[in-house]
Amino acid sequence: MGRKWANIKEKKAAKDANNSRVYAKFGIEIYVAAKQGDPDPHANQKLRFVIERAKTYNVPKHIIDRAIEKAKGTGDETYSELRYEGFGPNGSMVIVDALTNNVNRTAADVRAAFGKNGGNMGVSGSVAYMFDNTALFSFDGKNTDADSVLEFLMEKDVDVRDVTEEEGQIVVYGEPEEFHTVQETLKEFGVTDFTVAEMEMIAQNEVSLSGEDLEKFEKMIDVLEDLEDVQKVHHNVELD
Repeated sequence: MGRKWANIKEKKAAKDANNSRVYAKFGIEIYVAAKQGDPDPHANQKLRFVIERAKTYNVPKHIIDRAIEKAKGTGDETYSELRYEGFGPNGSMVIVDALTNNVNRTAADVRAAFGKNGGNMGVSGSVAYMFDNTALFSFDGKNTDADSVLEFLMEKDVDVRDVTEEEGQIVVYGEPEEFHTVQETLKEFGVTDFTVAEMEMIAQNEVSLSGEDLEKFEKMIDVLEDLEDVQKVHHNVELD
């Protein structure tokens, strides 16, 4: 799974470079989670999960607090959670997760991003079956190793799919419904700072692109990720 994690890490690093966009996207996601349930993260697992993810992107506390206060007060915007699936050049597959207050706008924007960059949108389910929804965590491995982490998780009766060492990081792949349990157990193990703490759609098989196909694909992903309503983009392309 090493390259898959590396792709996620590189994508996260690129997002980190554009803080204002990252903060805006998390602000909306936190607002929606707080509006849909209890605005107290201790009583709202979805909200707590979003906040934990936001912290790995260094989203400031005032951004988080402002989104929650908006949900408590006068905020009356209604957002829909949408997933689009599509294809890029030469067997590449893409999943786009969005939060939007205008479904028609978002659908048109996503369709255009695919169509103008060598891809095309598919129907619901046309791509997702080739991906596994995964709770993914990584942290600095200089003071431990994968075997020690796995042994600790097993002692605590926490099931995970895999624990690996990749580029100086310990990477844990868990079941999506166990996200919070795995994260809290890793904190108990002594992890204080996660490089990645995400829910990811990880491709079961990756494809390699080169030349013009790769250029078109990277452009398509960039355009999709820059869309205001798009929260996350997943794909099956191995990027070096």
